[in-house]
Amino acid sequence: MQPLVAVILVGVPLAWLVGFAAYAYVDAPKYGMDPRKWALISFAVPLFGFLAYVFERDEQEYDPETDPYAGGSDGRTGGFAVHESRQGEARLGPAGTEADDDDGDDEWNDPDGVDL
Repeated sequence: MQPLVAVILVGVPLAWLVGFAAYAYVDAPKYGMDPRKWALISFAVPLFGFLAYVFERDEQEYDPETDPYAGGSDGRTGGFAVHESRQGEARLGPAGTEADDDDGDDEWNDPDGVDL
């Protein structure tokens, strides 16, 4: 095998792996992550290890105040975005029926004495 071909086939991918590991090692402490662990994962698992580091690093910066899906302002939407034109409408229950707001009815018609 010619030396130039060997450098291209082995050296270039190895340089990319070392670069990914070095970046993870230097960048991880800024986000409070273990630099040795993420450098090893970035080096040992080609490309996917580095992508896992990048996605995990982004999760460290999560702010629920800026997330539009973190919860509704009325506390009832539970993480679902409701369009302005649909706000204030009655919620739907199972199979499209209108949901009751815990009025004490036993929707499953359990026999007396069975409380779940």
